[in-house]
Amino acid sequence: MAAERLQFHEMGLDDRLLKAVADLGWSQPTLIQEKAIPLALEGKDLLARARTGSGKTAAYAIPIIQRILASKQSVRVQDVRALILVPTKELGQQVQSMIRQLTSCCSRDVRVADISGKADVSTQRPILMEKPDVVVGTPSRVLAHLKAQNLVLHSSLEMLVVDEADLVFSFGFESDLKNLLCHLPKIYQSFLMSATFNEDVQALKELLLHNPVTLKLQGSQLPDSSQLQQYTIKCEEEDKFLLIYTLLKLQLVQGKTLLFVGAVDRSYRLKLFLEQFAIPACVLNSELPVQSRCHLISQFNQGFYDIIIASDEQTLVQPAVSSSGKEKKQKSSEKGAKAKDKEYGVSRGVDFQNVANVINFDFPTSVDSYIHRVGRTARADNPGTALSFVAHTELSALEEVEESLCGDKAESALKPYEFRMEEIEGFRYRCRDAMRAVTKQAVREARLKEIKQELLNSEKLKTYFEDNPRDLQLLRHDKDLHPAVIKPHMKNIPDYLIPETLRGVVNPLSSRRRKRRIKPAAEGVVKSSFKKNVPGRNPLKSFRFTGSRNKKAKGAKS
Repeated sequence: MAAERLQFHEMGLDDRLLKAVADLGWSQPTLIQEKAIPLALEGKDLLARARTGSGKTAAYAIPIIQRILASKQSVRVQDVRALILVPTKELGQQVQSMIRQLTSCCSRDVRVADISGKADVSTQRPILMEKPDVVVGTPSRVLAHLKAQNLVLHSSLEMLVVDEADLVFSFGFESDLKNLLCHLPKIYQSFLMSATFNEDVQALKELLLHNPVTLKLQGSQLPDSSQLQQYTIKCEEEDKFLLIYTLLKLQLVQGKTLLFVGAVDRSYRLKLFLEQFAIPACVLNSELPVQSRCHLISQFNQGFYDIIIASDEQTLVQPAVSSSGKEKKQKSSEKGAKAKDKEYGVSRGVDFQNVANVINFDFPTSVDSYIHRVGRTARADNPGTALSFVAHTELSALEEVEESLCGDKAESALKPYEFRMEEIEGFRYRCRDAMRAVTKQAVREARLKEIKQELLNSEKLKTYFEDNPRDLQLLRHDKDLHPAVIKPHMKNIPDYLIPETLRGVVNPLSSRRRKRRIKPAAEGVVKSSFKKNVPGRNPLKSFRFTGSRNKKAKGAKS
């Protein structure tokens, strides 16, 4: 008989915290929360590994809030008691949002500040002068405030959290983190939360933890096949575009979908390609301001968009190029590194909610990248599907993923996607037309256009949109960019092009035509007496002129 799960009300939590948990609709803790919260409340250091979507944020946020509430009953001094380090600005905003939800019933007693999102350190100084109880930020931003003396931690800090610990070093924060530790007190409680235990996490463990309790709660880093269906289909470049067009246009893929590609240029190429067929999609681009990225993610979570195209760039800082006649390449790589946001991450640290499908348009280059991409779906108890397009040059990466996920199991977790490409050959000429229209120049213009649009939609417009909420439609991120030539007929699919095997499953035009047939006549409009489609009758020939009768009537009146 299975042991009973520990419930939130059995953990000795404050009533205000329990009320906030109930308001969030959490009936019982997840496995990581059940194991980590009691240990954290005992004051132990934690090194916890649990897969994406398992509730790691609340697992450390609830003990932090509880300890702050308990300490304020005896000591009323306002000071920074907890520091949460995150690798990306997007994750910083999400952590702040989660803590605010958990402190909804005690917001006066526990204040949180996110300092990861703004560009200017001086503008954040007033926030830190108020000494919030919890500070969330990236290591580089926290270190900048410590050096500017906007933030003082050596006397007050009680708890330190490093979230997504396996990304902190890979995002170039190793030196920032080591310098930051010099500003912390000698004794504090630490939490390392991660989806994987790699060498970087082991290095952080040596730096931050003292006799930690290690929690490894899932053997598999992805849900099993009862919750997550994983498929692969082998296809080359042109077939990838043909297949994604068919899947989306014929609505064979339904629900919120993340499309992962290998680079930002590919993101815009795919967006412009889909625009040819009136399929709206957003691009999550590291070159855009962080507020724009977070706004896009927020709207996606609220249901404004169904498709986001993203690229998970693991190496944002390009490696140095040797000076053996490759100066041009070095300059271009440096330029590219400066253009992208160092503290940006898509496949990790971003809480995409209720994602039904993840499609790897370009297969990821590493096992970790695959796990982090696919981990965006099938979160908590929700089902999900992952479909990967695999070209012949990507077969070796596929083998690595299968070997890592399956281990000694005879059966692979990645099933072949049974789809007969010959049945959609009729769409190929349309696909080629659309691909020809999306040139390198069109992609370049699209990127520049979107950056200009986002700069115009800046925070200066916030007060205006508060007074004019309808104009918020201007801030939609899935609007057409249109640098490529759009052919109007491409957005419609003639019936003869739909494969016979799919006509019984979906007909995207049938519902539209049915609506036209049953459309009611507009009020106040008199129907014409002409009969339509009557064989053998021409309305022009049957029309009778009554002018003479009108003249006689006028004469009688006179």
